[in-house]
Amino acid sequence: MATLAEVARLAGVTAATVSNVLRGRGKVGEETRARVLDTIQRVGYRPHLMARALAEGRPPTIALMVTSIANPFYPEFALAAERAARRQGQFLLICNTDEDPEIGRAYFNQISGTLAQGMLVMNSRLDVASLRGEKHAAPVVLCMWERPDQPPELPCVAVDFFAAAVLATDHLLTLGHRRISAIVGSEVTGIHAARFEGFQAAMRTAGVPLSDSDVMFTVDSIQGGYVAAQALLRAEPRPTAIFATNDLPALGAISAATDMGLSVPRDISIIGITDIQLARESRPALTSVAIPTVAAADLAVALLSELVLFGDAIPNKMRVAPPPVLMPRDTTGPCATRSV
Repeated sequence: MATLAEVARLAGVTAATVSNVLRGRGKVGEETRARVLDTIQRVGYRPHLMARALAEGRPPTIALMVTSIANPFYPEFALAAERAARRQGQFLLICNTDEDPEIGRAYFNQISGTLAQGMLVMNSRLDVASLRGEKHAAPVVLCMWERPDQPPELPCVAVDFFAAAVLATDHLLTLGHRRISAIVGSEVTGIHAARFEGFQAAMRTAGVPLSDSDVMFTVDSIQGGYVAAQALLRAEPRPTAIFATNDLPALGAISAATDMGLSVPRDISIIGITDIQLARESRPALTSVAIPTVAAADLAVALLSELVLFGDAIPNKMRVAPPPVLMPRDTTGPCATRSV
């Protein structure tokens, strides 16, 4: 790994000048600053963040803001982010907003730049537009941004949930299902909008009609999926498959189908998105589209660390995680001939 002295030698400056560039201190000309930053990027120099934080009297801490720590996905992401932060010599502080934007705002005002050098923000229900217009005391990275084709003005790590939904829907179509209902774990323009759009696009491409009665918008929870699935499964003709925009509603749909005397997947196939641990451990094990949680957490921590060190000088402020992957399990199967 490159050292500060090597960066100084290659850039033709003193170690003190490199240090001043990293800290944003001292009088450094723009040409020299650009040369130092280019050398840092080229050789992959990464200062030890804990040593720097201790030298400057600041805690080597970053914060992760989530809407509800009770949602199993967030602890899984937090675990991956904590491990990534620890590798960089940092501590991770978890901030749970309990789905209250005002709590999220309080975290921003009280923690950013004081207890934390930077903040990772996941679906906090804060208005991204308002965050964009504010001057933050510390860098902010949006995690799990669902529209890689529409980058926000804030730095972010994006996951292609549109593609995840297409994968899930195509799986059901390949199995012969044509009467497919959807459970969307948000309002129509909410956080799962890109997933619903991917489902619609796959159905259109396959020439399969979709009516409003085939879709239920609900809360992103097991109970929300349970109630929505009960309504969908009472329809005539009954759907042969259910696509859910997240694993929790999909797990609720399995329970609803079972309570109604239906066999999964013989009578109804069910698929979700995310591939949380609970999906793998449920019985029957849930077919899901896995998103790259660990890779996304690694990218988010790395991006935030770069912003802490280099500020706006880094060229690429959106990182895209690897593509989602279909994980076929026990809740999807071929469509019965009678329902094709």
